[in-house]
Amino acid sequence: MKGSVTYGETDPRTGAKAEGRRPLSFRLTITADDTDRFVREPGHEARAEGWVDASGHGGRRRVEHGTFNLFVDPSPGVDGEDRRLMKYRLFYTDGDGHARTLSGVKNVLHGPPTRIWPDTSTLYVRLLDGHVGEAEEDGAEVVAAGVLHIRLTDFARQLTTFRTSGPDGAESLLNFGRFFAGELWEVYGPDPV
Repeated sequence: MKGSVTYGETDPRTGAKAEGRRPLSFRLTITADDTDRFVREPGHEARAEGWVDASGHGGRRRVEHGTFNLFVDPSPGVDGEDRRLMKYRLFYTDGDGHARTLSGVKNVLHGPPTRIWPDTSTLYVRLLDGHVGEAEEDGAEVVAAGVLHIRLTDFARQLTTFRTSGPDGAESLLNFGRFFAGELWEVYGPDPV
């Protein structure tokens, strides 16, 4: 994913448009060690490994610990909430030795199917001071904020990287596909009559 952030800004939308914004990108490998558990558990959490490239702040830096959550329901148990979140939390150390957290959210909101691509390819990010867990984020210092996007060509390449292993590999991949399509249908499908 690639885009820009503005240092000193706290709101991603404002940071994406502000003067003095700086390039920010990352490339990740997402791994769900147990696909069945990943699909079954409400957090849908997987491991994220790769790098963050913060131009002017150390360049490409290794993700020390990362998580990715796919289609998390932000309001479990609330009827009529056709919304899901795709969340990224990446811990890294910048070129000046400062611990940083990239916290990003994609808002997948109910609407026409033409919204699928814009919603699932736009990540609102905040860079936080320190390695900050989700529970501590509200009180964390925001170092920068902005918006990243994945290009259609990069997404198409990503689809070719899905792999499974073990004797139930093909079945696990099929279960993941059903989960993915089902969640999109829940959000973008027609309203119940």
